[in-house]
Amino acid sequence: MGHAAEVESGERFEFGENWARFLAELSDEKIAAAEASLKRMLGVESLQGKTFLDAGSGSGLFSLAAARLGATVHSFDFDPSSVKCTERIKQLKFPDCERWRIESGSVLDRGYVSALGDFDVVYSWGVLHHTGDMAAAFANIAGCVKPGGLLFIAIYNDQGWISRYWTWVKRLYNRSRIAKPVLIACHAPYLLGLRWLVRAASGRLSIERGMTIWYDMIDWLGGYPFEVAKPEQVFAHFRDRGFTLTEMTTCGGRMGCNEFVFRLANR
Repeated sequence: MGHAAEVESGERFEFGENWARFLAELSDEKIAAAEASLKRMLGVESLQGKTFLDAGSGSGLFSLAAARLGATVHSFDFDPSSVKCTERIKQLKFPDCERWRIESGSVLDRGYVSALGDFDVVYSWGVLHHTGDMAAAFANIAGCVKPGGLLFIAIYNDQGWISRYWTWVKRLYNRSRIAKPVLIACHAPYLLGLRWLVRAASGRLSIERGMTIWYDMIDWLGGYPFEVAKPEQVFAHFRDRGFTLTEMTTCGGRMGCNEFVFRLANR
C-alpha cells in the first residue's frame, strides 16, 4: 500500500502532520540543540565538504542542522507531509542553500535507495523501526554508507511485554478516532507530567535534540508501525556487515531510543 492507503487503514501514523504543528514552535535554540546533537554523536565540529543523507527527514530539523554545519544534504521521506515540512524549514531557515536536495522516497524501496549512491554520513534517527520492515530498512540503508563513512541511527529499545503493550496502544490510536483522546488523557500524566518533573529536576527542560514534550508525546502514542530491538541485536547486525561501533547512547533499559554511530570499514 501507498502512504495514504496505510493511513486510511490505520496501519500508519501521519508523522508529517505532527511535524507541521511542531514547525510553528521552531526556534533558534532548537536548531542549535539539533546541531549540538550531531556534533556530539559524530565527533565533529563541522561537516564541511561531507555528504549527508537524511533517511526519513521528518520535520527537516536535522537536515537543516547538517546543512548549516556545511554538508551537502539529501533528504527524503515516505510521508508527503514530512517532505513538505522539510521543504518548509529550508524555505524558512536556509532558502539560498544549493547544497540541499529534498524529495519523496521510501527506505524500503531498494531500487530507489540504491540509486542514491553513497554518503559520508547516513542519518536515520527514530525512523527505521517505523517502516514496517526494520530488517529490510537496515539492509537498504547500510548500502548508502561510503567505505569509511558513518551511519547514525536510533532504534526503539526492546522492553519485552512493555513494548508489546505500546504496540497495542499505537495500533489502537491509529485505528480508532474515539480512542485517541482517551489514550492521550490516560498517558499524559506520565508522558507529560512526570517527564516534565524529571527533566526539570535534572536541568534538561530544554529537551534533547530540539524536540518539545507535547509533540514528542503525540509522536510516541501514534508512532505506528512499531518495532523494537535490544542494543546488542543492533550492534551484532551491523558488526556482521563490516561496521564498527564508534559511539552509543542507550536509554538505560527504559522507554525510548538507543542511539548508535557505526563506521563502515574501508575496503
